[in-house]
Amino acid sequence: MSDRQALVIGASRGLGLVLAGELARRGWRVVATTRQSGGRLRADADASNGQLTVESLEMTSPGEVTALRERLTGTRFDLVLVNAAIDRGDLPIAQVPTGMFTEVMITNALSPLRVLEAFRELVTPGGTVAVMSSEQGSISLNTEDGYELYKASKAALNQLMRSYATRHAGDGQTKLLIDPGHNQTQLGGPDAPLLPEESIPAVADVLEAQAGAPGLQFLDRHGKTVAW
Repeated sequence: MSDRQALVIGASRGLGLVLAGELARRGWRVVATTRQSGGRLRADADASNGQLTVESLEMTSPGEVTALRERLTGTRFDLVLVNAAIDRGDLPIAQVPTGMFTEVMITNALSPLRVLEAFRELVTPGGTVAVMSSEQGSISLNTEDGYELYKASKAALNQLMRSYATRHAGDGQTKLLIDPGHNQTQLGGPDAPLLPEESIPAVADVLEAQAGAPGLQFLDRHGKTVAW
């Protein structure tokens, strides 16, 4: 299975970093993106015997997305996964500055779909396009206070992914929204109950198990459906 190839967008740290390494260990050839040179991702790539390569990308820049698409023309991916996201704290929505709202929505909702649109033609027949979402984006499960902007951005992401799946319903590609659980990352905070090294192997299991499945699914790291 060493001919499988994946593109992981947003892998400089946290979930994306661990996922890129996990897929490489499973025999995937992985292209992983980062906004910054050096760091842990570069070190992992240098030690991977060619299984992991690094590309530079600022996901919110349409020009950089286009440039990466051009650099990767001719490559075919069995998986394209967008992981990148930001959080700007726990403000009630009425206190959120307009600039902050725009920044979070562009990063967490608009840019991932721009990436999928840009790279979908590089995905193999029967391949997978996926986005790292969150239970926080579930409207029906939003029963606790807090993090209103982040929740809204993930709900918007889920809705845009639903529209994407409807528009491309006949392309034969698997489409996934993945809830990896609450992890100890820069975004998830130090008190989160999970470590990426614990949750990401399960996420990789889901990605592999769902390959070829029709339609759009919103799944957790155990492969169970998350309520919309």
